[in-house]
Amino acid sequence: MPQFTDLTGLLGIASVISAIVMMLPGIARFSTLHKGILLSLVFVLVLMPLGELPLAAYVRGATGDLSITTLVLIWGGLLHRWCGLASVDAKQRDALLTVVALIAVALYPLSLGVGMFDPYRYGFACVAFIIALFIIALTAWIRRSDLIALCIALAAFAWSIGWYESSNLWDYLVDPFLAIYAVWVIAFSMKKTRLQTPA
Repeated sequence: MPQFTDLTGLLGIASVISAIVMMLPGIARFSTLHKGILLSLVFVLVLMPLGELPLAAYVRGATGDLSITTLVLIWGGLLHRWCGLASVDAKQRDALLTVVALIAVALYPLSLGVGMFDPYRYGFACVAFIIALFIIALTAWIRRSDLIALCIALAAFAWSIGWYESSNLWDYLVDPFLAIYAVWVIAFSMKKTRLQTPA
């Protein structure tokens, strides 16, 4: 019987694979029913045993578990492509990616030994870190940055119930793939803005 943490990790990978399939050319022309059937089939196929493990498990072995923030963005895109629900607001998404990019350029180098300060260790049930996250989420909610507040709230909830194998809250908030994507998007946006600005 698979552990709860394994199931949630595998479902996260299955969500990513499903999102990739939904972005293939021609899928947008499918009806809502056909998209739903396709999504169901993809989930079944990637979670079915392939040898000793399902396909999603092999991918998970290479990537690890994806953060809750990544899953929120993926499922926002999936629901938009599947049944036409409103997509994630571009301004809110850019604000979230900006926060993730800022975290990434500080968290990962410092956690890998650049400097004497290691912020990653504060993810292990540090009360000050949890309070800081609560303040950030509350501030984001007051300023109508609902996506940031939602991602923090869901990540904190998932961490509190042991959703993943990791016991570090940082792993629920960000992951390397999201960090790379966020830095790339923000850098591209800054370059585009610079090119459009008159000399």
